[in-house]
Amino acid sequence: MHKMHNTPLGRVFDVFNHIILLLMGLVTFIPFVYVIAASFATEAEIAARPFFIIPDTITTAAYEYIFSTNTFVRSMGVSVLVTVLGTLVSLALTLTMAYPLSRRNLLGRNVLLNLVVFTMIFNGGMIPTYMVVRSLGLLDSLWALILPVAINPFYLIIVKSFFQNLPEELEESARIDGCSDMGVFWKIVLPLSKPVIATFTLFYAVFYWNDFFNALLYISDSAKWPIQLLLQQLMMVANVDFGEMDTMLADPPEESLKMAVVVVATVPILLFYPFLQKHFAKGILLGSVKG
Repeated sequence: MHKMHNTPLGRVFDVFNHIILLLMGLVTFIPFVYVIAASFATEAEIAARPFFIIPDTITTAAYEYIFSTNTFVRSMGVSVLVTVLGTLVSLALTLTMAYPLSRRNLLGRNVLLNLVVFTMIFNGGMIPTYMVVRSLGLLDSLWALILPVAINPFYLIIVKSFFQNLPEELEESARIDGCSDMGVFWKIVLPLSKPVIATFTLFYAVFYWNDFFNALLYISDSAKWPIQLLLQQLMMVANVDFGEMDTMLADPPEESLKMAVVVVATVPILLFYPFLQKHFAKGILLGSVKG
């Protein structure tokens, strides 16, 4: 492989690959740079210039307006709470269900696995799900954003495959030393599962942070809106009343305000990623390639 890359054709291929990857990176990165630049630009400049990287006049009016409102800060708090609580609940349920399903001696294992796969293909639909949530008394509750989507069946199958490929000798040794099934899971399996746990922590956290549709269906109290639903309402309506405001800005900048909300809603999850990045690739491959 190394010799092939040292040939003239191999070097041309490498250069071509680097150019393609650079262009793909720019296509995904430049729009976000524009959003950041536009969030610091004036309304007149956004209207006059269809695209720019550095604004002519830098202003923080949009950010001042955002952080002067209790509505935005409250929505950020709701999103953080739902993301943290939802990720913990989803991880706990996914791990504790995936581990017994990975044991071949589990009674009814094939039936349970078939039911999990069935839910990947079919679901009850929006209206039946809404009726279930309403009958459980979860409407206008933050639990409505967590419990109906607590387990992703695709993630469950990957985690199950990961557990299934752990050396059985380790578990047998632990049982000989007197460990119960819960002790084996807690002391042996989970410490060996850090890569896959980190991977699906990120997956679940991104899902909960970005989800607005469930909030749109189940939350009618605007005081419980997560940031993504607030952002969605802002994008749909030209003039959004953020509510309680400290009269810092009487006339909010509409376009730059939209860009600023996108930036503030995106940055927290971007800051979360580097802490799990080193486990990310390893975790997703361990659970998907084998088994």
